[in-house]
Amino acid sequence: MHDEPMAGELLPVTSPQVGDHLPADAPADEAVLAAFDAAAANHLADIRPAKTVSGYARDWQLWLQFLDWTGERTGRRLPDTAVTRGTLVAFVVWLDQVLRAAPNSIDRRITGVTVTARREHGVEVPKEATVAARAALKPLKVDPARIARGRGKAPAATPEQIRAMNTTVPTPSGRKKHVPPELALLRDRTLASIAFGIGGRVSEVSALTVDGITLEGEGLKVYVPSVKGRPARTVPVAFGEHAATCPVRLWLTWREKLGRTDGPAFVPVDETGRLGTRRLSPDGCRIAITRAAQRAGLDTRLTGHSMRAGLVTTARKKGKRVEKIRAQTGHAMNSPVFWEYVREGELWEDAATDGLGL
Repeated sequence: MHDEPMAGELLPVTSPQVGDHLPADAPADEAVLAAFDAAAANHLADIRPAKTVSGYARDWQLWLQFLDWTGERTGRRLPDTAVTRGTLVAFVVWLDQVLRAAPNSIDRRITGVTVTARREHGVEVPKEATVAARAALKPLKVDPARIARGRGKAPAATPEQIRAMNTTVPTPSGRKKHVPPELALLRDRTLASIAFGIGGRVSEVSALTVDGITLEGEGLKVYVPSVKGRPARTVPVAFGEHAATCPVRLWLTWREKLGRTDGPAFVPVDETGRLGTRRLSPDGCRIAITRAAQRAGLDTRLTGHSMRAGLVTTARKKGKRVEKIRAQTGHAMNSPVFWEYVREGELWEDAATDGLGL
């Protein structure tokens, strides 16, 4: 299987029997209390909202990405379960300075990582670790600029910005003067151009498959799978004008490097340039776009949603029909966000002050 396992589904609760996991000679009261404790744990797991379960899974994936990031820079990748005072504080700093996450999001990530480490991996996270992490977070929660992160609509990416992202030569960074492998850069360039081309959410870009992207006479035919109950769609992505941003040429080059005809379209690439087999998560897709924008030194902080917004505004500026744009992105007819981006694209079309002789 190439696909990354989904967040673990909750198993049916099986009422524990008195004496489970206890020696035969354990005191009766101890056995009864242990049974109640086990039943309580099962019950709490059973009623945990699916959104919480999936949120904790995303938190843990970010934790693993943090460990990968530090491993690239120190030359030693720590174990997944190394949730300590030092690593948890460093995680807070990474979320703030590298991912530029909002303080409330960081707070939730701390909880998700500690709960997952304890429940899923049997790690007893010391209380001093969470106390220290939240102490590091405290000043961030009163910084207006940080509080504003993630609010409002995402900035729409432009083809010029994507071209800058795809042509910037990265400079060495970190203690070991790390430079991303060329294969990782190719993956990021292809991902940004495809995301823009399909007007896709990062969850949809993550779900793309190799066999769902086929070459036709005028470009690519891309099958965008159903994600979170939204209808699947098949969209055309035409050849681009520039080799650096052409989604068709980039995809064909990336597919050749993948060396297979099925499985996830986008996968992780480690610091040695070795391809992973599991799909790149939605968070991973978002990070790839944001990181590429930062490497290019763009003034605007692009997010995963910027590619989707960018297609709408750019296509409308070029006079593309609204119904064609909406079919490409899969927006609902009554989506206020979609129409907001359409209006942004129409801003200078027949402007009220244009040609007045001022």
